Amino acid sequence: MPESDASLGSGAPPAARAQPEPRSAYRRFEALTTRWMDNDAYGHLNNVVYYSLFDSAVNAYLVRAGALDITASPVIGLVVETGCSYFASLAFPEPVEAGLRVARLGASSVRYEVGIFAAGGEHTAARGHFVHVYVDRATRRPVGLPPTLVDALRPLVVDAGA
Repeated sequence: MPESDASLGSGAPPAARAQPEPRSAYRRFEALTTRWMDNDAYGHLNNVVYYSLFDSAVNAYLVRAGALDITASPVIGLVVETGCSYFASLAFPEPVEAGLRVARLGASSVRYEVGIFAAGGEHTAARGHFVHVYVDRATRRPVGLPPTLVDALRPLVVDAGA
């Protein structure tokens, strides 16, 4: 059965296709570099590379903001959900930028949204999200967000309609 027909039996209307977003939709930008190994056989960044870019951008921001010590923080974020939509190809050695925003700041979780742009580009080449649940490093049990993390993330929070 063709992919488009598979959703017909669910009774749910088809989901609207995600669209590229402008730079103005994001609160902070992190410059990132692509690597030779990031290109795939089709000559562009492989889809899995975007997830690494998301993770690198968010964690670089958190480290610089003093909200994360990769080796010693007693509270760490574990990814429990992720997704990505692609709009335009990027390739090594093209520099890229990641736009960051927080769509939800919960009691023990955060929904990060990340837009990947060609350096200086006006619209996202890809955009995605991931949800971190924050846990005690030793027990892996959920805990409340540390105040330093909340303080670092507040400037990134956007309205749900953003």
